[in-house]
Amino acid sequence: MSVTWSAPVRFVECDQQGVVFNAHYLVWADEASALWWASLGLPWQEIAARADPVVKASTLEWSSPARYGDTVAVEAETERVGRTSVTVRFTVRVGERVCCVVHTTYVGTAGGAPVPWPDDVRERLTAG
Repeated sequence: MSVTWSAPVRFVECDQQGVVFNAHYLVWADEASALWWASLGLPWQEIAARADPVVKASTLEWSSPARYGDTVAVEAETERVGRTSVTVRFTVRVGERVCCVVHTTYVGTAGGAPVPWPDDVRERLTAG
């Protein structure tokens, strides 16, 4: 299952050539992540209170630029579920053209240390 978040590229997100600055791809992935958690029946407030997920790592792979005036669509889908982590793949597109793929790994924590996902959360993560 996947979900898609979209938004127009704003002027403030671009450099002087009208190309999106790289850090904004992470912001867009973060926006899409809230929608992804909610699509699993785990709105952010609930998952934050129960498993306190934190970002362990994010990697970005660029293919082509998004530019001022484009509308980006960020598709979020579960890539891998571990005992204490989940990796989500965020594919950023303009139309059918892939601009960037972001892989973000979230780790469930308690008191700042990794903990296994609660059973019902794990079920939702693996179903998603």
